[in-house]
Amino acid sequence: MGAAVFRDGPHRGACGTAEPLHVAIVSDAWHPQVNGVVRTLTTTAEELVAMGHTVTFVTPDRFRTVPCPTYPEIRLALFPERRMADLLEAAHPCAIHIATEGPLGHAARRYCLSRGLSFTTAYHTRFPEYVSARTGLPPAWTYRVMRRFHAPSSGVMVATASMRRELEANGFANIREWTRGVDVSLFHPRPPILDLPGPILMYVGRVAVEKNIVAFLAVDHPGTKVVVGDGPQRAELARRYPEVVFVGSKSGEDLAAHYASADVFVFPSRTDTFGLVLIEALASGVPVAAYPVPGPLDVIADSGAGVLDEDLGRAVAGALRIDREVARTRGLSFTWRRAAEMFVENLQLFERRPGRDRAA
Repeated sequence: MGAAVFRDGPHRGACGTAEPLHVAIVSDAWHPQVNGVVRTLTTTAEELVAMGHTVTFVTPDRFRTVPCPTYPEIRLALFPERRMADLLEAAHPCAIHIATEGPLGHAARRYCLSRGLSFTTAYHTRFPEYVSARTGLPPAWTYRVMRRFHAPSSGVMVATASMRRELEANGFANIREWTRGVDVSLFHPRPPILDLPGPILMYVGRVAVEKNIVAFLAVDHPGTKVVVGDGPQRAELARRYPEVVFVGSKSGEDLAAHYASADVFVFPSRTDTFGLVLIEALASGVPVAAYPVPGPLDVIADSGAGVLDEDLGRAVAGALRIDREVARTRGLSFTWRRAAEMFVENLQLFERRPGRDRAA
């Protein structure tokens, strides 16, 4: 993720002061995964370092791991408790943020609770709905597990106001908003690179069942449907929908050029809490068609930059009539600097730090 973000090193500011802070971020989601959680964490960390803070990441590449069933590119840490303690003690941070609810997230949670240390968490994915989409289990069952995980958190960071209301309705407390941003120097209008019959309807993201891509592919509308991304459902969907163009995973300038080639960005997911791809598309000057659910409701709001409808085909038809400059203007309103500032405001600093302070 670049030399600017430090994995280890001396703390550069005093806890509880206005001086630079040192935060440890624990995440089960990490490179080489390509998803919104990884992009959010890495970009936020880059902004934090630019603001003068220090960031230590505790991620699966620092542990023995096994591939996650059905998602082999996701690595799950094995028996991480002892090494987690060693890494956090050595890092000597001012605050600990637990980004995910996987093995590393649970190990960091146990570490903090056993030592009486405060910590913050994040709710990046509507996990109960995600599990229900993959297994059929009632969301209420998974919500109980999620409430228990996040209950001791000093602040559960969520990306949108609608997500905050949804979690509060499901019994969560201590919720704090933490928005997202977009790199407007990368994602901007540019000449199209796709020579396909128009209009081009595009989806960007993971190709997996919880993303509800079938709802997009089933839309009956003239033009060409393009799927940018990879995942466990890609081969199956490519067989079922041979008329759809699957271009695989893209990044950097190539990804930005694909966004800008679309006439409308279609976001069929009902399980995302925000959807970084939404604001990347908007910044590229591409209007959005989506369902009226958390994420799209907050990103589009009353901006006129997209159409939200339970009939996705109707949303596509409406979005195609939107001026691309309206979409671009809405995308420019989301900045990573503000997201990083909110992250810092949400942190719970220690009254005492783990590690060397105890021996002082």
